[in-house]
Amino acid sequence: MTLPDGRHWLASAKTFAAAMMALGIGLAADLDRPYWAMATVYIVTQPSAAMTRSKAVYRLLGTLLGAAAAITLVPNLVDTPPLLVAGLSGWIGLCLFLSLLDRTPRGYVFMLGGYTAAIVGFPGVTAPGDIFSVAIARSEEIGLGVVCATLVSVLVFPVPLGPAVARRMEAWKRDAGARAAEVLRGAGTETPAGRRLTADAVELGLLTGQLSYDTEEHRATLPAMRALHARLAMVAPVLDSIADRLAELRRDGGLDPALADVMRDFSTRAEAGSGLALLTPGLEAGRRRMEADTSPAALRNASLIARLSELRGLLEEAELLGAHIRAGRPGLPFATSELRVPAAPAHHTDPLLALHSGLAVALTTALVCLVWIATAWPQGAAAAQMAAIVSCFFATRDDPAPEMLHFVKRTVEAILVVAVYLFAVLPAVDGFPMLVAVLAPAFLVLGALGAMPATAATGTLLAVNTATLMALQSTYSADFAAFLNSSMATVAGMAGAVMMTRLVRSLGVDWAARRLVRANWRALLAAALHRGHGGRAAFAALMLDRIGLVMERADTLSAAGAPQPGRLLADLRVGLNIVDLRRARHALAADAVAAIDSVLDAVARHYAMLLAGGPGGEARLGKSLGAALLALAPLPPSEARRDALLGLLGIRLCLLSGAAAPALPDYPQPLAVAA
Repeated sequence: MTLPDGRHWLASAKTFAAAMMALGIGLAADLDRPYWAMATVYIVTQPSAAMTRSKAVYRLLGTLLGAAAAITLVPNLVDTPPLLVAGLSGWIGLCLFLSLLDRTPRGYVFMLGGYTAAIVGFPGVTAPGDIFSVAIARSEEIGLGVVCATLVSVLVFPVPLGPAVARRMEAWKRDAGARAAEVLRGAGTETPAGRRLTADAVELGLLTGQLSYDTEEHRATLPAMRALHARLAMVAPVLDSIADRLAELRRDGGLDPALADVMRDFSTRAEAGSGLALLTPGLEAGRRRMEADTSPAALRNASLIARLSELRGLLEEAELLGAHIRAGRPGLPFATSELRVPAAPAHHTDPLLALHSGLAVALTTALVCLVWIATAWPQGAAAAQMAAIVSCFFATRDDPAPEMLHFVKRTVEAILVVAVYLFAVLPAVDGFPMLVAVLAPAFLVLGALGAMPATAATGTLLAVNTATLMALQSTYSADFAAFLNSSMATVAGMAGAVMMTRLVRSLGVDWAARRLVRANWRALLAAALHRGHGGRAAFAALMLDRIGLVMERADTLSAAGAPQPGRLLADLRVGLNIVDLRRARHALAADAVAAIDSVLDAVARHYAMLLAGGPGGEARLGKSLGAALLALAPLPPSEARRDALLGLLGIRLCLLSGAAAPALPDYPQPLAVAA
């Protein structure tokens, strides 16, 4: 395991200072449970001040939501335990369901609203008259922890998010230029650089969403960051499209020699990340040559030029946006763009999987509660709390059980450490300064683990559990029997969550990846069946998000379950060509529209067959494509005709190869747009 470095130790020291501030204020104010404020600091603190601020806001809102739910449910249902169990378990499941439908930081409000109801509500079963005061105390102590964590994060060596995201964007932009040069020099679609480019898009999209909580200076760059992310996210499918066209043209010897010279210049400029505007005359000259030609080779070269022009525009605007961001200027450096930019990154959601996860945590919590009721275990409330918390915390994993089991083992180790503190160290502590000194070794180590991405979840949860199990109060009152019961309940609740997760929630990485691929197939099926005007960038953003989620899992997928990255991007390119065809058909004659609709129906049938587990419908698609290409051939030059021809060629390249691919006809009319 990688050891913490200076940055991690500094982050740990800041978190520990905030935790001790919260604990000290809580002890001085004689709050009921000051350790809740201490634990909150470890939950809220994030790598940057912006992320800490956003989580602090959402934690406070989630706490109030969960406390309100507990106040509503417990007093009204305490006399009917089955209904109370059903009410609290159902609330936790509902909140988790809602949180999984929102992959932005806002989703944390609902998750916390769920398990806060468990934390406040389950202990209140034996004393329902105290539920309101417990909810108020919980809200006060969470608020104290939130304030302390935010103040330290913002005032003590603050780490702004904007520069970190900008650096990541710059690195991604350089990777995009290098990948472009790689493709233009003849590399195929299956390369590590191409896969990395797609996978990084998801993380950067989520990070960009946090910028609204950064300092005013860095918030001002948010529009440019989103615009840059939208352009860079489009680079991968455009490059994939260029690679396929180049391969076909080079294989058949049909690549225009002058265009080959332009591409050599393009690859050099793309790698350098500058001078891309100088490519415009060469690309325009090539476009005019191809539009005056009626041969099939001209159509393929024209299609390549169209994608090269799109790539040049994306990279050129990315460079312009990068310079704008580096200068710290607000807004956008241009008023309009050829690429419509979504207002925010698109995020894939899976309502069925979210419902499954919500039902699983509700069932887990209910069963632990039933064991508590049946055995009349005094510490059963703690077991129910931990079952709910752990199930919610790991719910975003494809197979949560292994990580949950690892966490149970680490928690047992933490219990031993807490026992040493409670019964060997703390009795000798006299005063708050000495308390801080003896807590420092354990919490600094846990804080450093929480600061490292690879161990963040484990380190944070261990710090939170250690603080909670110590249950520090203004006077020392540790009791071994009570501690043992509480610890056993904690482990029992976690173990129950692990067992139930293995039974009803462990779905596997391969299953999740296949589901993401099938979600894109369903989107393509719907896009092909609908005949409206589509938003190209918005459609691509959602499909790319799913592809990025698959790529994130690439290292853990089995050989049999791993989708090919090139196939994923080919599906995305089919989607972009569908959008282009839908737009073009609105300006064509009825016969041409009918031919294009036949192709769209064949594409829809192809993906419907894939979703049904079949091999796809390439043969029928080939016939429809051939008929559509012939139907468009005699039409007079127009922008719609050109776009339709290029879209049909794009679908042909993505879905058909060899004998299934229709030959391109000779075109009696040039490709050029009529004046």
